[in-house]
Amino acid sequence: MSAGAGDVVQEALRYLNDPLVWTQPGGVLDLTGQHLLMTLAAVGIATAVALPLGAWLGHSGRGSGLVVAVSNTSRALPTLAIILLLATAGLFGNTATVIAAAIFAVPVLLAGAYDGVRGADPAARDAARGLGLSSARVLWQVEVPLAVPLVAAGVRTAVVQVVATIPLAALAGGGGLGQIVAFGMGTQRYGQVLAGGVLVAALCLVIDGVLAAAQRAVTPRPLRAVRALR
Repeated sequence: MSAGAGDVVQEALRYLNDPLVWTQPGGVLDLTGQHLLMTLAAVGIATAVALPLGAWLGHSGRGSGLVVAVSNTSRALPTLAIILLLATAGLFGNTATVIAAAIFAVPVLLAGAYDGVRGADPAARDAARGLGLSSARVLWQVEVPLAVPLVAAGVRTAVVQVVATIPLAALAGGGGLGQIVAFGMGTQRYGQVLAGGVLVAALCLVIDGVLAAAQRAVTPRPLRAVRALR
């Protein structure tokens, strides 16, 4: 490790070990709260759009081309480019970032809901229809519960991706942990830049661990057994 790199690491450690950095107004704790609120808003918007649409498309057996098209198109658009495009329309900061992150999250959630419902056990679907359940009841009482593992996996992936994307808010005047990185870059305090990156990465890992436990908790026991045998 070069002396310069060593200095950056030491500066990052000093920053992270400073209690005032964490507790002062606008400090790490405040910025983490902003980060999580923006993540919740973005994933909430994406979920409200993508999960019902994906479930309906999977149930109807149509729309595979639409799912692929939306996924490919959305992933081809850089999130920063979307934020800058929204800025030209007068949307800045947290609002622009939440909308851009929601657009970024839609493909993952849509694919998870579609694949989950579409891949539901045909025998269970046929049995439900044989009992006289309506199409809507087959969807919500049979297919959706069987789709829970894939839907939960999609939500988990989308949340972690959004957490990692939210730092771009700082480039559009928004809040969140990206402010630490942006301020460090602006003042050439590269240890602070490293510290900001470490904080974002740590937040992603913590949230992924929590969501992994939640994914297991919401997966019905019979489905856990089936996945364990695969």
